[in-house]
Amino acid sequence: MDKLKSVLSGEESRNESRNIIQTVEEASSLSWATRIKGFIVCFVIGAGCTILGVCMLFLPRIGLTLFIVLYTFGNICSLGSTMFLMGPVKQLKRMCDKTRALATTIMITCLVLTLCAAFWWKNFGLALLFVILQVLSFIWYSLSYIPCVREAILKLVSVCIK
Repeated sequence: MDKLKSVLSGEESRNESRNIIQTVEEASSLSWATRIKGFIVCFVIGAGCTILGVCMLFLPRIGLTLFIVLYTFGNICSLGSTMFLMGPVKQLKRMCDKTRALATTIMITCLVLTLCAAFWWKNFGLALLFVILQVLSFIWYSLSYIPCVREAILKLVSVCIK
């Protein structure tokens, strides 16, 4: 009966015109308390993996591999934690803004290249270089959320170079 009522009132045609993004946003709506809890849990897991990865760095033979895996997983969890606050669609849109697109691309590329260098190419020097680039790009990406900070840093660097 509800289906017939929605067809006759014209609501059915409006529902079909919704795009996938609107459907995902409606289906994934969480309460604010749940979002905060998800953010905290995901961020703590990310920070814990990062710290644990640094501790594993000092183990002989397998330590560097464990560091790379845990550090990269920690960065992914930390980045994913903000999706709880904003929602996945809004987070992805903000990551692709013109102010963050380059930092996002470098950060994701370095995450993938770190794992490739460690497991596929087995070049740990290159993997450590990509870890450093991960850190720098993640910092630059994070600073983009604070107004005028990146511009101030660029001005400071240009003054120091002169």
